Amino acid sequence: MTVRTRIAPSPTGDPHVGTAYIALFNLCFARQHGGQFLLRIEDTDQTRSTPESEKAILDSLRWLGLDWDEGPDVGGPHGPYRQSERMGMYRQYAEELVAKGHAFYCFATAEELDEMRREQQARGETPKYDGRGLLLSDEEVQRRLAAGEPYVIRMKIPEEGVCVIDDMLRGKIEIEWSQVDMQVLLKGDGMPTYHLANVVDDHLMEITHVIRGEEWINSAPKHLKLYEYFGWQAPVLCHLPLLRNPDKSKLSKRKNPTSILYYKHMGYLPEAMLNYLGRMGWSMPDEREKFTLAEMQEHFDINRVSLGGPIFDVEKLSWLNSLWIRENFTIEQLSERLHQWAFNKDMLLQALPHAQPRMNTLSDFAPLASFLVSGMLNVAEADFAANKLPVDKQKELLQFALWRMEALRTWERDEIFNELKLLAEQMGIKLKDALAPIFVAIAGTTASFSVMDSMVIIGPDMSRARLRHAVNALGGFGKNKQKDLEKVYSALGQTTEEAAPDA
Repeated sequence: MTVRTRIAPSPTGDPHVGTAYIALFNLCFARQHGGQFLLRIEDTDQTRSTPESEKAILDSLRWLGLDWDEGPDVGGPHGPYRQSERMGMYRQYAEELVAKGHAFYCFATAEELDEMRREQQARGETPKYDGRGLLLSDEEVQRRLAAGEPYVIRMKIPEEGVCVIDDMLRGKIEIEWSQVDMQVLLKGDGMPTYHLANVVDDHLMEITHVIRGEEWINSAPKHLKLYEYFGWQAPVLCHLPLLRNPDKSKLSKRKNPTSILYYKHMGYLPEAMLNYLGRMGWSMPDEREKFTLAEMQEHFDINRVSLGGPIFDVEKLSWLNSLWIRENFTIEQLSERLHQWAFNKDMLLQALPHAQPRMNTLSDFAPLASFLVSGMLNVAEADFAANKLPVDKQKELLQFALWRMEALRTWERDEIFNELKLLAEQMGIKLKDALAPIFVAIAGTTASFSVMDSMVIIGPDMSRARLRHAVNALGGFGKNKQKDLEKVYSALGQTTEEAAPDA
């Protein structure tokens, strides 16, 4: 048997360090067994998926030095490798399960399901589908189908008993079937849910080992049952521990930058970043802290993964990065890295059109553009004091701007401007006054060139990180105040999937 692993990210935002962490361990496991590593783009959520996000995922993983044998950009015998290009096949598998008696048509409306959940909560029960679709006779189902009533296809779940999951790291995990919902497999618009598409694609792509985060443990019974229903061999499952913040909470953008591209723009070395991710719950046999990807692959053993939640500590990452800078580069090599990182022709061509009108001498360029190649700016409340808005109002505006930018799907100048202009109008603030604190957050001063152009150049990940940093520099918000702000923000008329902070 040839070992085949995969990473299957959704292109719905900035590329997450957790994606790179899971990709690294899948790659090392495959290489250690002489196998193959695949990349599949799971873009069935067409309202949130974007080509820009997909490109960012591919670029960031390549920047880290991770390579895949099959994928949307390299092809392969099991393509296509984007789920949106495989849509024609999922319905037939859902209908096959209905024909076999393992799935059924559900005609319940959203209102009916909401009422069902309210009644269950009132009784102190965990909300879940109550199986009402199973009570319909075959004649009733056919009548409703013939009438064109909207429906979804749900999978059947045993009413009692226990699902036993054999996990490579955790041994046997038992989950009672009574805790598992009758999952929707095919939505009313004909789109598959993650669960159906994931199982079908893993089977057709001959994935032998599914190595993923522990947040998917509760989905394992559904997936294993689908393999059983189809009569397919299920892959070996392995659930890695989640990355954690220093306070042991789940790694989130509220407490740590999570975008791979943020760390790239900050000037972290890809070798050091990959080295650090390799230390997340795993260690070399000799316990050394610094190692290359090739060395990790050579010595990799999945059984050395610790189940304790690995802490993603930026200070530790910075320390490790400093070792790589000092110990692995000659002056000439470091000069070349600096050139590639921020002083390359592409960056200069983006910055010079804005700096040139303000330059009297060549030496003027560095202070004008230094914020473009800086990390977190050293801003404090005093930097915002000269702006017209009260500091508390500026902090509120920066938080709202952050949420608005987190929800922005297309990172272009006009899009950024339109969103910030709309936000100013909704808050009843003059645009010039609204942009002033954003200038300070992004460039460290209001005496800079267009803040929208600046945000395009430094990118979405660094722009969002600087807005978040500015909010914290002004004192941040406590949990209660944060909840109040979310209500105010919602009242502005903005509804987004990612606008609110991570859970």
